[in-house]
Amino acid sequence: MAVSTSELGATLRDWRERLDPEDFGVAVSSGRKAHGLRRQEVAQLSGVSVDYLIQLEQGRAKAPSPQVLTALSQALRLSSVERIHLFFLAGQSPHDSARRHRSVPDSLRRMVRQLPGNPAAIYDPSWSPIIWNSMWATIFGDPNERPERERNKVWRYFTGLPTRVLRSPEEERLFEKRIISDLRSSFGQYPDDEHLGQLISDLLAASPRFCELWKAREVAPYDEEHKTIEHPELGLLQLHCDIVRHEGLRVVVFTAPAGSSSAKALIAAQGLALDQHPDVLGVDQDPDGADLDVLRAPTGESLAFGLVGPDRAHAPGTPGPAEGTDESVPALD
Repeated sequence: MAVSTSELGATLRDWRERLDPEDFGVAVSSGRKAHGLRRQEVAQLSGVSVDYLIQLEQGRAKAPSPQVLTALSQALRLSSVERIHLFFLAGQSPHDSARRHRSVPDSLRRMVRQLPGNPAAIYDPSWSPIIWNSMWATIFGDPNERPERERNKVWRYFTGLPTRVLRSPEEERLFEKRIISDLRSSFGQYPDDEHLGQLISDLLAASPRFCELWKAREVAPYDEEHKTIEHPELGLLQLHCDIVRHEGLRVVVFTAPAGSSSAKALIAAQGLALDQHPDVLGVDQDPDGADLDVLRAPTGESLAFGLVGPDRAHAPGTPGPAEGTDESVPALD
C-alpha cells in the first residue's frame, strides 16, 4: 500500500477545501459552490501556477520540488506535522520508507529499565509494542500472550478487542482522531513498509469507523492522554499517559500525581507485580526476526506500579470482541 501521486493530490485537495475563505480575506458570495479555497486562490497565495497545482491534485505531477512544497505549506497554513507529512508524500523522506523503525537504542532500553515504578513500553510507528517492562505487562497483560496482530494498539481498538481503559464517548472520539492522525503520519513517513500498509488495508476492510476517519487525511501526533483504568481490587486508577518520540519510535510512560489515591494504590500493588512478572523487564524482537531478547531486572529490584482491571468489551463501530477472542487472556491497552 505505497503512497501514490494520487494520495498526494487528494491530500492537497482536502487540505485546500477545509480552509475558510474568509480567513484569507476572500469575500464569499451566495452563489459560490466550491468548498474552501479555489485552486486559483491557492495559486495566488503560493506563487505556484494554477496549471501545476491542477497536475499535482490530479496526480500527474510526480516530483514537486522542496520550494513548491514549502510554498504550498505556507499557503495552506499547514502545521509543522502536516508540513512534514506533505514532504513525505512527495517523496522527500529522509528515512528508509520501506522499513519501520524497530531498532531500539540503548538509551531507550535504559529508560524502560530504570522506570521500575511505572509501566513503560516502546511502540513502533504502527503502534505495535516492541519493548515493555514488567509493570506494563502487569497492568495491561503480557503482549506475548496474544497473536502479533492483536498486540497492535490500533487494531485492538477498532476491532473491538477487550481493553481495561474506560473512556467517555467524547474521550473515545478524541482518541480515535489522535491515533488515526498519528498512524497516517507514520504511513507518510514509511509508505513502502509492507507491514504497515497491510495493517491499514486490513483496518479499512474490518472497521467502517476507521475507514471513515482515515478518509479525513488528518495528520497530528498522539502525544498524551488521561486514562481511567479499572482494577478489580484497587478500583479506578486515574493515570496520565505521556508519549515521547524518538526517530519513529513511541516511548509510552504512565504516571499518577504524587500523593493521589491512584499513586498510593499503585505503590500498594507492587507485590502483585513481583508475583506476576518477577523476572521479565522488557521484551524486544529484532526487526529481522531474531530470537526474543529478554531483559531481566537486577536482583532485588523493586518493580512498583499499579494493575488494571478485568477485560472490558470495547467495540467502536463493531458489535463486540473479534470472533475467536479468548476472553481469559489479559486485555491490552
